[in-house]
Amino acid sequence: MSTGTGTGTGPSPTPSPHTRFRPRARDAGPPSSEPGEKATLCAFLDYLRDSLAGKVAGAPEPQVRTGGVPSGTSLLGLLKHLTSVERFYFLGEEAERWPATLRPSAEDTVDGLLDAYRTAVERANEVIDACQDLDLPAPRPPRRGGPGPSMRWVLVHMIEETGRHAGHADILREQIDGSTGR
Repeated sequence: MSTGTGTGTGPSPTPSPHTRFRPRARDAGPPSSEPGEKATLCAFLDYLRDSLAGKVAGAPEPQVRTGGVPSGTSLLGLLKHLTSVERFYFLGEEAERWPATLRPSAEDTVDGLLDAYRTAVERANEVIDACQDLDLPAPRPPRRGGPGPSMRWVLVHMIEETGRHAGHADILREQIDGSTGR
């Protein structure tokens, strides 16, 4: 996985068949056109997931957990939050307190949260892969009751949510050490 510096010198873990993180040696453009709606949506979501993880990987302490804007948003907080969002929308797991998902604890580490994110993404991709009809509801936390939104809606929302936070991560990482690119 690239460290976000554009040099491609960061660690390169072997992706599982469901985790589509890929190491990159240079700035990556959007994914190629995939056949079918589901494949296209998944390709764009994975592209954004990879972009976000690449911005966090290799970011130095304590800057990775330090808020770079007045709201206190940090790279590690964005990663922790998106892990909870993946679990909520694709796995039907409730978050106890949403604001807390944006605040890394003293025990949270880059490697630990990246592993948690990758695991959530892998499990989410298994749920997506098993869904044969995007009109069917996605998993819903038991406390929510009733059917959840369609898998199509969840995929589009997750592209929007992950893209928004990947953009935040771009800015925060550039403020930390000047890294740009995806």
